[in-house]
Amino acid sequence: MKRIFKNFTFSPKDDILSGLTVALALVPEAVAFSFVAGVDPLVGLYGAFIMGIVTAMFGGRPGMISGATGAMAVVMVHLIQQGNSVGNALATPIDSLGLQWLLVTLFFVGGIQVLAGIFKLGKFVRLIPHSVMMGFVNGLAIVIFLSQLGLFKEYVNGTPQWLQGQDLYTMLGLVGLTMAIMWGLPKITKALPAALTGIIVVAAITIFGDVDVSTVGSFIRDGGGEGLQGGLPIFQGQLLSMIPTLQGHWGLILSTAFLLAAVGLIESLMTLNLVDELTDTRGSGNRECVAQGSGNILCGLFGGMGGCAMIGQSIINVNAGGRGRLSGMVAALALLAFILFAAPLIEQIPIAALVGVMFMVVIGTFAWSSFRILHKIPLSDAIVLIAVSAITVWKDLAIAVIAGVIISAIVFAWKNAKMIRARKRIKDDGTKVYEIWGPLFFGSVQNFMFKFDPKTDPDRIEIDFIESRVSDHSGIEALRTIANKYLDEDKEIKFTHLSPECKDLLLKANPRFDTIIETSIDDPRYHVVTDLLDAEV
Repeated sequence: MKRIFKNFTFSPKDDILSGLTVALALVPEAVAFSFVAGVDPLVGLYGAFIMGIVTAMFGGRPGMISGATGAMAVVMVHLIQQGNSVGNALATPIDSLGLQWLLVTLFFVGGIQVLAGIFKLGKFVRLIPHSVMMGFVNGLAIVIFLSQLGLFKEYVNGTPQWLQGQDLYTMLGLVGLTMAIMWGLPKITKALPAALTGIIVVAAITIFGDVDVSTVGSFIRDGGGEGLQGGLPIFQGQLLSMIPTLQGHWGLILSTAFLLAAVGLIESLMTLNLVDELTDTRGSGNRECVAQGSGNILCGLFGGMGGCAMIGQSIINVNAGGRGRLSGMVAALALLAFILFAAPLIEQIPIAALVGVMFMVVIGTFAWSSFRILHKIPLSDAIVLIAVSAITVWKDLAIAVIAGVIISAIVFAWKNAKMIRARKRIKDDGTKVYEIWGPLFFGSVQNFMFKFDPKTDPDRIEIDFIESRVSDHSGIEALRTIANKYLDEDKEIKFTHLSPECKDLLLKANPRFDTIIETSIDDPRYHVVTDLLDAEV
């Protein structure tokens, strides 16, 4: 417990003020993602609160913000629609059966994520190439920007239409003012949080100047909600009654759970990696997996939408000085306070102010240096960077990252497949030696096999792996195949300087290989340090 709270706060003032700023930005985001998923806005707000407080207290990255996210919302919507359609067919007395299905699904989502942390799968985020990371960041910035454009619309007879005329100019002016405050205030003083100051100033102008603009309250009501006013999250004890309605639908529940867990973990671990770079510190991916999973389980118990790390809000928090766990806790508790006590005030905040904050996040998130280095990096890395950015915008963050890693892995395998070499020489006793250089793995097996000529080679062959390592099962199978070809020609073959692991695998494949593996010759490099130590003694 002491280790968890050792980063509770580095600057209470910065953490508290940045937490309040984030809480204001969380409201429209949680509401918007609730509409995307097809649930009541309070469900999204409760999810943001529960995820925020749990991950702030027990997560692996102080200063990182979690809540309801669009990446998970677009996965949830199909499950919710399916559940509602089943509820209508059954004429069930349970309101919103799709929501109840979602809450059940969140138990599985949380369980999968907790297991990922227990089995230490969080470390695999460190394997993500830098080109994928840059593409992810750029794509994310574009996604955030595009998501804000929808706020430049108004509802006319229930249909959203782009703002025009004076309304558009007013919106642009307020957005520009917020951005100007966030850009200029830090140059004057850093005692005030720029984002929070911008929101307060613009809100004061619209409230006291009686400016007719879209606000958080009107945004919720236009989307079909009734406002922010709500109570504390309530324990969903009736979830056990959902089991009969899931009969025949467990495949949908479990497949959705795995997809939600994967999307949530990828987005959270990528956010953790990004915040690590921004703060020049290192978080714990495995602890974050457990915290994310625990938060989703609690969302299922208390009627929250669930979620994961929020990159935009995390960047707002870090840039505003929120580096400790206190900032995330303040953001979550302030969000709950808004719901319980300050709903009328929060509903008066103009959407333009929050859009301005998010536009500044976009500017700060986008890796502008990628334009400068694009022609300086290898072509394959440039392709990966652009592809990940495009897929992030086209599909979602998780698919983009997975695709980027796969492309990078294929490029790496292709390059290394061409690195296998075989230097040939003849010993005084007539033994032909193949000195292998380069990695032997699935990609280089074919080139490796072409290096040998069992029919015309002399009767004694030695294959030396002092400059090579066998990396996978395909390499093992290649050795077995080449050995059998020489043995079928009644020729003697020896493998020298194989690693201990490779020797064990070959012998397991065929104990007969004991006669062709040279065990009396070790890799001389293994004994360099030992010889030096013996000499000193």
